[in-house]
Amino acid sequence: MGLVFAVLAMTIIVAVSNVAVQYPLNDWVTWGTLTYPVAFLVTDLTNRAYGPARTRKVVYAGFVCAVILSIWLATPRIALASGTAFLVAQLCDIYVFDRLRRRTWWQAPLGSSAIAATLDTALFFSLAFYGTMVPWVTLGLGDVVAKFAMAAIMLIPFGILRSRIRAIPAE
Repeated sequence: MGLVFAVLAMTIIVAVSNVAVQYPLNDWVTWGTLTYPVAFLVTDLTNRAYGPARTRKVVYAGFVCAVILSIWLATPRIALASGTAFLVAQLCDIYVFDRLRRRTWWQAPLGSSAIAATLDTALFFSLAFYGTMVPWVTLGLGDVVAKFAMAAIMLIPFGILRSRIRAIPAE
């Protein structure tokens, strides 16, 4: 996976998720819950292939592009909340993945995604919906549970694609 492709994928995933988060699937989750965890897959595959330093550059570029696009597609508040949560969570994901990369193949992507998803959810929902009529605490709880499930599901494509990526050693 090339770095330009990774930035493009991040941008599209975050922008689509920022629109989708405005539409509840049910009382507990929004459609964005189903799309956003793919960003962690992109981060983890990029980290495996290029290491944390280059992956951080992908995250920074994806952050800028996604926030600009999200202001246009969603709302400035959603874009700001998303950008903040995205940047903090993705940098956390990179750090945790790198620390776990020498363990069994599934531990780094699952552990880093679970920790980062929790952080992302707490930041995003509190920044995006605090003080509104949106039941953000309920949606946040449903979101984090669904993101845990999605992190487990994302192990399937990670497992398939990891064999096609030459891993760099931990830093």
